[in-house]
Amino acid sequence: MIKIERKTYNIDATDKVLGRLASQIAQLLIGKGKVEYRPNVDNGDIIIVKNVDKIKITGQKLKQKIYYHHSQYPGGLKKKKMEEVFLKKPMDVLKKAVWNMLPKNKLRQPRIKRLSFK
Repeated sequence: MIKIERKTYNIDATDKVLGRLASQIAQLLIGKGKVEYRPNVDNGDIIIVKNVDKIKITGQKLKQKIYYHHSQYPGGLKKKKMEEVFLKKPMDVLKKAVWNMLPKNKLRQPRIKRLSFK
């Protein structure tokens, strides 16, 4: 049995660009920077992000980007602009960006659970 050591990273999101921060967090959650990295083992680290409401979103994304959600019922497509989501819960914008950058496999859910916000 392999003993996995997880470091805890505290990241301050003040004035950091959304996409660049999300890719950095995804790399840490996957554990790609470690010597003992293997794609089939979840050996990433724990990430705590603070000041998410002060994150920088470039371009016209706040007004133009749309998040879609479907309830799986006819006519159940729901749309929300990034601006609405960011005003209510800025953590969700960063979490969705990181979620889409993680590999689409069984390790995705346990990895995203190690991402928390202050």
